[in-house]
Amino acid sequence: MLKDLKPYPVTFAYLISASRGDAKRLTRLLKALYHPGNYYLIHVDSDAPEKEHREIAEFVSSDPVFGLVGNVWIVGKPNLVTYRGPTMLATTLHAMAILLRTCKWDWFINLSASDYPLVTQDDLIDAFSTLPRNLNFIQHSSRLGWKLNKRAKPIMIDPGLYSLNKSEIWWDVILKFTARCESAVLHALNHNNSGSAWTILSRSFAEYSIVGWDNLPRTLLLYYANFVSSPEGYFQTVICNSEDYKNTTVNHDLHYITWDTPPKQHPRSLGVKDYRRMILSSRPFARKFKRNDPVLDKIDRELLKRYKGQFAHGGWCARSGKRHGTCSGFQNGNYGVLRPGPGSRRLQNLLTKLLPEKNFKRQCR
Repeated sequence: MLKDLKPYPVTFAYLISASRGDAKRLTRLLKALYHPGNYYLIHVDSDAPEKEHREIAEFVSSDPVFGLVGNVWIVGKPNLVTYRGPTMLATTLHAMAILLRTCKWDWFINLSASDYPLVTQDDLIDAFSTLPRNLNFIQHSSRLGWKLNKRAKPIMIDPGLYSLNKSEIWWDVILKFTARCESAVLHALNHNNSGSAWTILSRSFAEYSIVGWDNLPRTLLLYYANFVSSPEGYFQTVICNSEDYKNTTVNHDLHYITWDTPPKQHPRSLGVKDYRRMILSSRPFARKFKRNDPVLDKIDRELLKRYKGQFAHGGWCARSGKRHGTCSGFQNGNYGVLRPGPGSRRLQNLLTKLLPEKNFKRQCR
């Protein structure tokens, strides 16, 4: 009904990835993230039980707002994702290709079911409305440090590419020669980068990553197919070696994440004691959270104005409940209305700090 209308200044396309045991967490996240002006593609790992696939499908198909607006989809043939290998990257590229063919949007955002927003979508749309549409928020560094030996030099095979069942990645002494060849690739690139797997990418760069008109994305994809944690390096290396896009990077992933020392494969889980620091960071997203952690209720109540079973606060909502004015559904007359709050001001302040002209032209070093 609304697909031909473009009443909002910017539009986001989300990939939300879920694994075994994430059904409840994903449905909560989708309610917190939902906005009729955006698009949402859900990927549920093929390793998840059929019951969870069915539960998520029924949740999406039964919601009257999703049905009316028609902007929430589920990947029909999901991939097996092992997270330490390239299968997560392959899933992200697949989602980009689907969304590029399906709808018009300005930025692509990838999230997992263990992420959560710290601002409303009205806040996010309002804060991004004045930005150049070619910006790419992608944390990167050419100083690989410990990652060089732990994730760049070791060559492995991801069983998710060949097997129907999950298992640990395969290491093989036969691949030692390949490792020496891969090291040559490292030195041939102007910038071999690593950073966060969580990004906000422009539509233009997403198209380049899929179409690859100068062949750089495809060439690097072959390299990263045997790379540990390839989502932490692929887009970073592509963009910093592209003459067309290297000056469009903002070196930040806009996530609040904390790590153990030394860092493990996954960040530490956030809780109530992290709440104040999350707000002070002014970042629009945070990860990762345990299922139904009390801090999520606090974020819902104080930042998103979201109440159990409802959507987050937004100008598009029909209101119900005199006490809280909860966002219960869609109201045609409000389509296109934005009601940003303090989250927008916090995010705009962060973006202003990240985008001074003197620091912007040489982000890739």
